[in-house]
Amino acid sequence: MEKVTKETYLKWYEDMLFWRKFEDKLAAVYIQQKVRGFLHLYNGQEAVLAGALHAMDLSKDRMITAYRNHVQPIGMGVDPKRVMAELYGKVTGTSKGMGGSMHIFSKEHRFHGGHGIVGGQIPLGAGMAFGDKYNGSNAVTLCYMGDGAVRQGSLHETFNLAMLWQLPVVFICENNGYAMGTSVARTSYSTEIWKLGLGYEMPCGPVDGMNPDTVAQEMSKAIERARSGGGPTFLEMKTYRYRGHSMSDAQQYRTKDEVAEYKKIDPITQVLDVIKENKYATDEQIKAIGKGVKTLVSECEKFAEESDYPPVNQLYDMVYEQENFPFVQHKL
Repeated sequence: MEKVTKETYLKWYEDMLFWRKFEDKLAAVYIQQKVRGFLHLYNGQEAVLAGALHAMDLSKDRMITAYRNHVQPIGMGVDPKRVMAELYGKVTGTSKGMGGSMHIFSKEHRFHGGHGIVGGQIPLGAGMAFGDKYNGSNAVTLCYMGDGAVRQGSLHETFNLAMLWQLPVVFICENNGYAMGTSVARTSYSTEIWKLGLGYEMPCGPVDGMNPDTVAQEMSKAIERARSGGGPTFLEMKTYRYRGHSMSDAQQYRTKDEVAEYKKIDPITQVLDVIKENKYATDEQIKAIGKGVKTLVSECEKFAEESDYPPVNQLYDMVYEQENFPFVQHKL
């Protein structure tokens, strides 16, 4: 991969700042009960997405992940207003308000969703890669999971077949240390999650998931390997989430001091430091980026607030393709 340019650093800063503020806004409206159900925020893990997007070919590559999935589709090109509306349960949302926080999809932008079943997306990601290989599309699938999902049997079944069939897929574990609220050390004999790939002779390794430059470099290698027929890769992105697993998480398993230590290596701050050190932007330009981000978040909130809830009849349109199916002949 070529050296990261000034333009890339400025884009990283603007994107990651927007993702952070977008999630902060969701936390605020969740407390107001405008967004309900579960809400899993991405604060602290932004470098994993920023680096990956830089390495991808967004005209054909795919992405699938778990339920911490609000900002990934935005990075893939989905209108953030539609993502916000989906979280509000509004008809203008990405899934017409029927999916909510954990189930955001975009066929157009090849974002194949968040999945509420722990590890459920892992075999699906390999299946999409199989489809692309079968159809000769030369696309690569990025399949994300949390550190809690690697204890699922579906991961091992998938790794075996992905290697056997040399599928064009990159498996990424976003290891934020605590799964839902239990440390890796309490649930796994080996805390080096990337070593799971060794049992399948799959190329694998650990990555600093707090630095988008490092992420981009390692993702570029893995994506190129997959695209050239070299098969899958398993990368463990060592990252950290600043908020709880979900909004209902009391976070009794860690101290405030620990969170404060990780905030010293905040991915947004790291990128901003590079921008300032290299004089990629003036203080006024940096402030302008922040102002633009704030404005866009407000526009997303306004769009979601003013959109309508889906009509009751839509419930029937989302299950049965056959219009005259016996159970749905009498719509409300």
